[in-house]
Amino acid sequence: MSFYLALKEIWRLRGRYLLFSLVIALITILVLFIAALAGGLANANKQLIEKLDAEMLIYQDNVDLQPTSSRLGQSKLSDMRRIEGVEDVGPLGLATATFVFSDGRSAIDISLVGVEPGKPGDPPLLAGPGLRSKRHNDVVIDQDLASRASLSLGDRFIIKSIQGTEEEFYELSVVGITDSRQYFFLPSVFIPLRTWSEVRPQGESESAKAEIVFNIAAVKLQDPQLFDLVAQRMDHFVDGIEVADKQTAILALPGYTAQQSTLNTQQIFTVLIGVLVVGGFFQIQTLQKVAQIGVLKAIGSSSSMVALAILLQIILVTVIGVGIGSLGTMLLVLGMPSQIPILFTGSTVISAFFLLLFIGPIGGLVSIRLALKIDPLTAIGLSS
Repeated sequence: MSFYLALKEIWRLRGRYLLFSLVIALITILVLFIAALAGGLANANKQLIEKLDAEMLIYQDNVDLQPTSSRLGQSKLSDMRRIEGVEDVGPLGLATATFVFSDGRSAIDISLVGVEPGKPGDPPLLAGPGLRSKRHNDVVIDQDLASRASLSLGDRFIIKSIQGTEEEFYELSVVGITDSRQYFFLPSVFIPLRTWSEVRPQGESESAKAEIVFNIAAVKLQDPQLFDLVAQRMDHFVDGIEVADKQTAILALPGYTAQQSTLNTQQIFTVLIGVLVVGGFFQIQTLQKVAQIGVLKAIGSSSSMVALAILLQIILVTVIGVGIGSLGTMLLVLGMPSQIPILFTGSTVISAFFLLLFIGPIGGLVSIRLALKIDPLTAIGLSS
């Protein structure tokens, strides 16, 4: 009976309920879009570090785990490799440069990542032989740059870098393509560390240094379960360093935590607004049919049956609205430019979807409580 009453009223007032379902759909689009944007921005910021084939990252001491502020010399690498429990160590140099098109198209900013071939940090390949020489101008590019610049194996391209106060141009050759490994929202180009040290933007005084300096060291452990023990040994035997796991390093990235907190707060407030909107709508609906509810109770309908009918209405309208909103979000994302970082992950979509389904019943609790308190005699005007 409750289900019949719920469907009967929704069909009779289908225009009103469809309009409200569209309101819920708009809230759904906003929540899912913010969730996908938060995931996309986080992914574009942390992707390189998250995908490193290493469990431990080494920074210069007293730089608050800021990669671009950290400076490590190659003399540290041999000390790290001697630590018991360390399988291998790879240097990681981080800089930015500009991909220049010869046909005059708009340049693309890139992350220039210096690595040692075969060491942690050297990315796995989707195509090509990869880096083999420590001094050559061969590079591995990620899928993002390959797609945006229409590059393939064997292609040569030019990057622009600032040396001192002058612009310098370097020709590089693609010998490998890896999966997407953005760093700080920029597609990555992996280049041998010695070549990276020469072509990265630098001042005149830096270019005169004899020792190659990089930013962080990626450490692959023999047993990842012994992370804490190896970290203690690293701190004890290697001077002037700070040890971090990948998750800690990601949280320390410039702006990462603040960015995610802001977007999560927006998502929470959007959901709260949704609860208030749903609650307000169904409270008004209940107030408009006090007399009908009174009649139902007067002819023997129980309060629980009336409450269940209202709850079913809320659930049905919410499900329809969330369904329309989910479809609308997918269509919206398909029409977005590829430069906008949108990422739907399974856990994010499922959690957001069920959260949206709950806002209806939660928001409708006030109207259900109001329906339960209606006195049938008062509602139909037989009691003073």
